[in-house]
Amino acid sequence: GNGLRAAAHAAAAVVAAACGGQPAPRLGVVLGTGLGSLADRVVGPRTIPAGDTGWLPPSTATGHAGRIVCGTLPGGGRVALLQGRVHGYEGHPPERLVRGVELLAALGVDTLVLTNASGGLRPDMRPGDLVVVADHVDLVRRGGGDGGAASPPGPVYEPALVAAALDAARRSGARARAGVYAHVLGPSYETRAEYRMLRGFAVDCVGMSTVPEAVAARRLGIAVAAVSVVTNVARPDAPGRTDAEDVCREAAAAAEAVWAIINAVAAAGRPG
Repeated sequence: GNGLRAAAHAAAAVVAAACGGQPAPRLGVVLGTGLGSLADRVVGPRTIPAGDTGWLPPSTATGHAGRIVCGTLPGGGRVALLQGRVHGYEGHPPERLVRGVELLAALGVDTLVLTNASGGLRPDMRPGDLVVVADHVDLVRRGGGDGGAASPPGPVYEPALVAAALDAARRSGARARAGVYAHVLGPSYETRAEYRMLRGFAVDCVGMSTVPEAVAARRLGIAVAAVSVVTNVARPDAPGRTDAEDVCREAAAAAEAVWAIINAVAAAGRPG
């Protein structure tokens, strides 16, 4: 039922068994580049390699461990975290990009926090800034990634969770704003002309993930929040380059604020 493939339910049973029959998680989290160590903060963690599910493809990108961690948040809520994800540029078809979200849905998750590292597009941004995603521009839109079904009406990113996340980020001392995330295929970083184009679209940051997962989660009835760590700032007319190690390092530095957001979304819970 609920639009999930049978294999997602089978994988969820494997994960639930590995997690020792603990209560089902209500919150799911996908930890993006440089943020995998946040799983270490979970109380009473149980870990299973993604490959052991027979359903999730292995993560190959820098900073993506490819594990599932179940446990409890400090505030008491049950959580399942995916340490890493796969990306379209790794050669995966659209349906495979959303298997992690389907697995979380099959586990019983009703609220999802998606995290990523991104390139900032506004000149006043600095590495380490956070963008709580309020909307997106999808420049990939490969068919079938959301199971072929249209998203439900209304915003993809739950406004009450956007507000809770923004408040938590600011209280933790981070520079944060609500904004628009552009989804591109990658893996190349954008050209200067592409940065100028994206700026013209009123986009705040750009990355290579998150949007397929957010759309699939909404289709499955899950409330979605997403936070993007700005790890480099695009200045189209300035020299400079970015590499994956820089991105991982900057993302890790923002971990405290991202952890605050995860806990605030858990406390806010599913709206309605």
